[in-house]
Amino acid sequence: MPVYFIRRVFGKVMDLDRQVFGRITAKEIIGASPPAVPDTKNLLAFELDALLVNLRDKSRKDLLGLLAQQEEAVAAINSRPGAMALAQDKIRIFNEYSDRYVDAIKRAAA
Repeated sequence: MPVYFIRRVFGKVMDLDRQVFGRITAKEIIGASPPAVPDTKNLLAFELDALLVNLRDKSRKDLLGLLAQQEEAVAAINSRPGAMALAQDKIRIFNEYSDRYVDAIKRAAA
């Protein structure tokens, strides 16, 4: 994807290789590949399971840091004004799984 397109869609350059949900990158969420169902949904489900297991070993400070990171990742994925050509179905699935993760972090930090 050319930098011009990235700047035009995101208003600034976004690192498409940035991990936004465990090991899943922004490119996998907003790009055409892999398909939303079943591939992206399965990837997100698998990654959520791994992330939830890892929450058990975290301190409250670490949990709050994870919460901030995840909220920043969600904001980056969802801040694409005028980018309706992006994979909206995958973004919707990403938001569902991210919400579950954020809720689990908040419960663990409480």
